[in-house]
Amino acid sequence: MSRRSQGLLGIWAEAQRQQQRRAEAEHCARLQQQREQERQARTAERAMARMHRERQTAYRRRREADARRRTEELDARVTALTDLLADGCRAPAFTADALLRPEQVEPFTPGALATPVAMPDPARYQVPTGGMRSGARRDRDQQEARARFEQDWYAAQAAEAQRQSQLAGYRQQYDQWAAGALVAIRRHNAGVQELVEGLRTGDADAVVEYFSAALYSGTSWPEGFPRQLSAGYDTAARQLVLDWELPGYDIVPAVKAVRYLPTADEERETARPAAQRRALYREVLAQSVLLVLRDLFAADTYGALDSVALNGFVDDVDPVTGRPALLVLATVLAPRSAVDSYDLAQVSALDCLTDGLRGQLSTRPDQRTPVRPGRRPDDIAGGAVVSHGTDGEADLHTMDPLAFEQVVAELFRAMGMQAVTTERSGDGGIDVDALDPDPIRGGKIIVQVKRYRNTVPPSAVRDLYGTVQSEGANKGVLVTTSHFGPGAHRFAQGKPLTLIAGPELVDLLGRHGLRGRLGPDDDGPGAPESAEQAADHVTLAMNWSGAAALDVCALVCKGTAALDDDHFVFFNNPATPDGSVRMLAGVTEDRAALRVRFEGLPPAADRLVLVAAVDPEADPDGDLAGFTDARIRLLDAAGTELDRLPVSDGRPGERALVLGSFRRRAGDDWDFVLGGQGYPGGLAALVGDFGIEVD
Repeated sequence: MSRRSQGLLGIWAEAQRQQQRRAEAEHCARLQQQREQERQARTAERAMARMHRERQTAYRRRREADARRRTEELDARVTALTDLLADGCRAPAFTADALLRPEQVEPFTPGALATPVAMPDPARYQVPTGGMRSGARRDRDQQEARARFEQDWYAAQAAEAQRQSQLAGYRQQYDQWAAGALVAIRRHNAGVQELVEGLRTGDADAVVEYFSAALYSGTSWPEGFPRQLSAGYDTAARQLVLDWELPGYDIVPAVKAVRYLPTADEERETARPAAQRRALYREVLAQSVLLVLRDLFAADTYGALDSVALNGFVDDVDPVTGRPALLVLATVLAPRSAVDSYDLAQVSALDCLTDGLRGQLSTRPDQRTPVRPGRRPDDIAGGAVVSHGTDGEADLHTMDPLAFEQVVAELFRAMGMQAVTTERSGDGGIDVDALDPDPIRGGKIIVQVKRYRNTVPPSAVRDLYGTVQSEGANKGVLVTTSHFGPGAHRFAQGKPLTLIAGPELVDLLGRHGLRGRLGPDDDGPGAPESAEQAADHVTLAMNWSGAAALDVCALVCKGTAALDDDHFVFFNNPATPDGSVRMLAGVTEDRAALRVRFEGLPPAADRLVLVAAVDPEADPDGDLAGFTDARIRLLDAAGTELDRLPVSDGRPGERALVLGSFRRRAGDDWDFVLGGQGYPGGLAALVGDFGIEVD
């Protein structure tokens, strides 16, 4: 082979080796990349597995914490029941001073009206002296600046005069309200003084009223304990005879502990032993009876009581007849001297009641086995007997303030919330603390109650809003026995505030199994509805877009004329005389609402006209241009939406609008007819067409 051929073969062989090396390098790189991808995949899998384990661990810990929390709540509940008497004995005794109201009213808070209108600054209207302008041009600029200043000055003066006029009117309204509030406070305090004099002289009515208030004001009763009593006073024997409701068997938790089982991913409840539950229930009943005796005698600083005849009952079903009945489970005749000789905070409640005071306690109260009651309030010949919390309806206007707060708290509890009344001092303007457990719309709610007869001023609503913000609450509720004016509703609009007026309060009480009325009879517009009436009403819930501040009103008419002034329903006349049409402020989440019983409308009425008007105080220069996307939701008594009714939008220049009317047809059917007629002259012009004169 020639040397030349050897050289070519060498070059070819070298090329083959180089190609092989490149192939091997690429193969190694692919292997390295594959191994790196596999390594990254294994790392990701390990990370995912670790994250999954961490999530599982966190989930398990949350479930275990929930189970522990439930167990701790059960333990705390049992502790509260076990220490009921000892905790109650540490509570301060009730005195008549707790019934007194301080002679002070909420201060005058005019809000933005307190700030004077700023006058224009002449310095801002000065024309610069420098520059290349001619004298004529400079004079013209100065004249224009002076004209602008004068125009702005006169506008500011007019605005300031309007502010002062509004401030004076608001101050006059406040002074009238404050004078009435002071008169009411002094009248109430005078009534308390009369009550004290009645206690000193042994007046039966005063004794029963005072000691009923003492029991209602007790702050040591755990949540879920009832407050129902019937009392009478035997003047000759100086003996209070009392029937007091005791808690039912379900007051003792049936569950002892809760444990989370991770394998089954469920919570397992451990039942409380039946014997332990029965024993604890008897202990609770005995402590309840002794605590009532303690509260009564501790409150008696006037020597009105020599003894108390107490019957403790449960409102349950008689196991013999199967019918609802009041079953007496405990009874005792307790002389004051005997009760005063015991240290009730240290006694064994069962032994003290049955052995020390010779009382009787059912051996099987869990099975509603009754005992023979002792003396009953009705047994007192010629004595005063008063019942609270029973079928009789208490007048919310004259109810004891503490009892009224208890009624409001009980209402919130009946609505599925946790609610307690606050202490009388240092409560920061909060009368009831409530907690809504709903995870979406719930949270902390603070409640203020106002037993007013006159319109609640807007300052009360503003103060509530300030308290909501300072306390970090989710919502504020203002409950009153009177009503709210347009200024209060205007301020509450768009804020986490709910305003419940007197008629709505009575309605809510009735819907949740509680009772109450406004005034000495049930014939007025604020009277509660009967069960039959409450079942056949409908709610007209009004909503609209835009920021228009409107008053929604209703006219009960025959043809094109209202029946009379009393059948024009608006904020100063919240209901017709028969209660067939009522304004609902704060009951629904809508911007306005009316409740109507079409069957209760007067026979002469053939239409119900709905109107809306710009609030002249909130927007004196406004019109209905911002009244858009309006609709009326038709709701039944249960709150179920039945229909949506169309409503015309507002138009510029108009200040009042007929939304539509319900018209009576054959067979007493009612159809809705769309309105649309606008009135530049506002509500006065609109209702004037229906024969109503507005001052």
